[in-house]
Amino acid sequence: MTLNVESPNRGEETGKSGFAARFVLILIALLWASQLNGLMGLMSGNAQSEIAIHYHTTQIAWFSQVGLLVGVFSTPFIVKAAGVYGKKRLLVIITTLGFVGDLIAAFSTNYETLLVGRAVAGFYGPSIALVYALARDVFPPKLVGPASGFLGGGMGVLALGGPFLSGWVLDEFGYRGVLWFMVIATGISLLALLTIVPESQVHEPRTPVDWVGGILLGGGLASVIYGVGKGKEWGWTSGDTLAFIGGGLVAVIVFVLVERKVAHPMFPIALLGRRRVWSTFLVTSLIMGAVFAQGTVLNLLVLMPKIPGLSDGLGWTATKNAWISAPNSLLLITVSVLTGALARRIDSRVLLAIGGTLVATAVGLISQFHHSVAQLMSIGVISGIGMGIVVALVPIMVIESVKPEEQALGNGAQNMMQGVLQGVLTQLAFVIVAQNGNVMKGTAFYVDDSYSNGFLLFAGVVAAGTLMVALIPKAKRLDEAEVGQAA
Repeated sequence: MTLNVESPNRGEETGKSGFAARFVLILIALLWASQLNGLMGLMSGNAQSEIAIHYHTTQIAWFSQVGLLVGVFSTPFIVKAAGVYGKKRLLVIITTLGFVGDLIAAFSTNYETLLVGRAVAGFYGPSIALVYALARDVFPPKLVGPASGFLGGGMGVLALGGPFLSGWVLDEFGYRGVLWFMVIATGISLLALLTIVPESQVHEPRTPVDWVGGILLGGGLASVIYGVGKGKEWGWTSGDTLAFIGGGLVAVIVFVLVERKVAHPMFPIALLGRRRVWSTFLVTSLIMGAVFAQGTVLNLLVLMPKIPGLSDGLGWTATKNAWISAPNSLLLITVSVLTGALARRIDSRVLLAIGGTLVATAVGLISQFHHSVAQLMSIGVISGIGMGIVVALVPIMVIESVKPEEQALGNGAQNMMQGVLQGVLTQLAFVIVAQNGNVMKGTAFYVDDSYSNGFLLFAGVVAAGTLMVALIPKAKRLDEAEVGQAA
């Protein structure tokens, strides 16, 4: 069955219409699921300034990082289970856990309980990997590219409508309203997954779970992120810091050795050892990890108050920030959909190099020019085009690099690598930003140089990742990849 029905017969036309409508509904449901994590990040990022001031905490970085740690640790097990028991089934399970975590956060009365809720919600972290894998399985071959590009570009849909929604909720109901909105959004996603999205028919053989490998990999990577986050507090040469970072790295090395010997490894080393795979994962994870991490610092810049001699935030409302970022978001959406189509004809490596260059340029400019509406909107044009290219290419390049039965593992590995880099870069950025920061009544505030230095870190990482595109060997284009098995 295909989308192109040649017969003019009314019954067949009705079937064609219904068939197309079904895929539209599936795409919408998957889009909501793929961007739910981003929506939570956007809304929590907007609310973090108010939360930091309300709870008088200098540890606001953990509001976003604690969920990332849980997501990184759980990814190997969730992705493996999805390949064996069904991608939709696991997506429903982790969405349910996200819903429970959001409820805990919404009912919390202190910062510690709030962090517990965010930690439980972190199990939803691998969701985007399962969404991309489902898209490859449930859409016909001709729709896989545009659908994947649209799902990646859904970040633009989120960036367009999310800030207005987040701004309205935050300005009208405060951070508590944001926490309750997270509960509602997760509940909607869970309902859509249960009623609209079909299960993939592509499964891996049922094999014993490699618990040792999963704990070594997830635990090791989470340990590195935690150690980097505590480095400034403990001291970079302290025994605790070195134990967490060094121990985490040793765990990852041991994981590689263990996976070479077990009969049913958590992540096949042969997959990660292929040059096309590891180079694609490294480049996309560096660029996307830096992009998401810089969003945290950007939110602090625009929403923190302007207090002479204490804080150089712009002091905007969340709603004002939404209006200023709207043109950027529209560009991102348009370019991402176009990129999904272009990837069928143009080498994805060329497109990624162009997108990465534009993103690095935009972030570099923001480091110096972030003091007015005109500056941020002008630079947003460059950023919107670059980001539209990059976000559309991540799922497409994974499809080009792995086989259908490896799709969940491939997306999971890329998602985990991106999460680790995002976590490490976020922590490093807060260390850099805090160098020129001030603490008043238990709340951390930052001066202009702090923000500039943080953005320069991200610009450098994106530029480095873009240069590494040269490491990626040529592979089958999207049109030649094996897709649509479940269609």
